[in-house]
Amino acid sequence: MQEAPTRLEVEELQENLRVVQELLGHEKPLARQYLVELRGRLDALHAADIAYVLEALPLEERLVVWDLVKADRDGEILLEVSDAVRETLIASMDSEELVAAAETLEADELADIAADLPASVIEEVVQSLPAEERERLRAALSYPEGSVGALMDFDHVAVRDDVTLEAVTRYLRRMDVLPDHTDQLFVVDREQALKGTLPLARLIVSDLELGVAGIMVHESVKLYPEDRAEDAANAFERYDLVSAPVVDASGRLIGRLTVDAVVDYIRQKSAESQLAEAGLRHEEDVFAPVLDSFKNRWAWLAINLVTAFIASRVIGAFEESIARLVALAALMPIVAGIGGNSGNQTITMIVRALALGQIQGTYWAKLLAKEMGVALLNGVVWGTLLGAIAYAFYGNVALAGVMALAMLLNLVLAATMGVAIPWVRARFGKDPAVGSSVLITACTDSGGFFIFLGLATLFLV
Repeated sequence: MQEAPTRLEVEELQENLRVVQELLGHEKPLARQYLVELRGRLDALHAADIAYVLEALPLEERLVVWDLVKADRDGEILLEVSDAVRETLIASMDSEELVAAAETLEADELADIAADLPASVIEEVVQSLPAEERERLRAALSYPEGSVGALMDFDHVAVRDDVTLEAVTRYLRRMDVLPDHTDQLFVVDREQALKGTLPLARLIVSDLELGVAGIMVHESVKLYPEDRAEDAANAFERYDLVSAPVVDASGRLIGRLTVDAVVDYIRQKSAESQLAEAGLRHEEDVFAPVLDSFKNRWAWLAINLVTAFIASRVIGAFEESIARLVALAALMPIVAGIGGNSGNQTITMIVRALALGQIQGTYWAKLLAKEMGVALLNGVVWGTLLGAIAYAFYGNVALAGVMALAMLLNLVLAATMGVAIPWVRARFGKDPAVGSSVLITACTDSGGFFIFLGLATLFLV
């Protein structure tokens, strides 16, 4: 089996993308010559690198490159591209091409893209699979997204606990290649119940006449398919795992989870969190049609419009005060802006802690008290500084005092909302990251304007 090419560094990826774009840009009379050169370059790239190129091209050029890729690589490339780009590639393929691409994938890989394939294609592929693979596919599809079962790899090496290391070594030598990320063998009994693990490091340095039961690790991390993927990712990070066995309710070994699947999951969740904070519903193709991008973005923009209108009405309620003291118009964005930044810091920290499972129900009050303390300290420091700056510019002691107090109160508001927003969303089973940036900014803008202008009306006008 040929080894996969090493993944290229970012500079090399960008260089390949530049060359592909250059070849695609030549005039049509020379197209055949350049397309042959382009096909040769694509054949030499890793599937992940081709995915990178496809994601960086507009739809028309993307489909030209996709047509040049060897048909037997379609499946592995579909696995590597983003969900949004995968949809455009699948839409350009007929049923026969999709079936051929799907048949090159293993059951757990096919499960990853099954949701994007037409039902008729999945049905045809399932019928063509051997009975064992068919069962594996059905099992993989039965687990919910975000569970260990959905990430599980069925390809693993298991050995019996009643054999010698010499027998294990002979068994391994008969294999063409070990599954990727095999750092340990799983030890089972006659009923496939997991008994422990046999690290390859121990196997290599131990006397071959010893039995597996004598040197295996009895207590090892094991997962269940129903476990949350977030919990499994935390276990991999905490214990520096490369792989971990997955067992069913009766303790029978059914698969394994590997570090590459965990890393992919973490990256996906990180990207989703970044999108959610900005109010985007899902990942978007950079070159998606205008209407598709509009559908992805309109919801939170509508909410933002409402909050912006509320903020404008808050300002409108104090028009007379602003007219009497024009300095208020220049200073109020500072209060709102710093409050929004502070609130985003709080909410980002809390959303991350929630994702890591570090916040339990009884600790929310302590967390709020801690954030309020940070807000008060920041408010005193930066409020005093901004008050001094306001006095330096306008020579008004009362205005400086209002500026300092408004900053303090808005930072307290930002801390309160920074804790409250993810708490409320988590309490109702919603993703705490979704729209958090939009919501916290809305609160600190409207609240900051109201606090600053209200105080100014009371003490200055």
